[in-house]
Amino acid sequence: MSDIVRIKPGPRMSQAVVHGGLVWLAGQVGEPGESVEAQTKTILANIEALLAEAGSDKSRILQTTIWLSSMDDFAEMNAVWDAWVDPANPPARATGESKLATPDYKVEIIIVAATK
Repeated sequence: MSDIVRIKPGPRMSQAVVHGGLVWLAGQVGEPGESVEAQTKTILANIEALLAEAGSDKSRILQTTIWLSSMDDFAEMNAVWDAWVDPANPPARATGESKLATPDYKVEIIIVAATK
């Protein structure tokens, strides 16, 4: 019996893995070519859905890593993040600039959370 649960597994990766009271989410991206704001909103909605499926929610996020294709988009992404994040339970967070899978992706967010 495996105590590892893989959510939405595919040939390359699972969208989430649950083990030992923690859930790790794969990097989440929005719709290619959309604005930073729109991609961030899509990503955060996907994160909420995956966390719910894993038995968690945004108040249980422990760590967030955010990759931006350009740090020039930091304020635009943060405006969406700040409206979404649980202000009573903000996670540890790091944000950096990186080339993403395609130039049409502007934001990628990676989450580690505790299950309930």
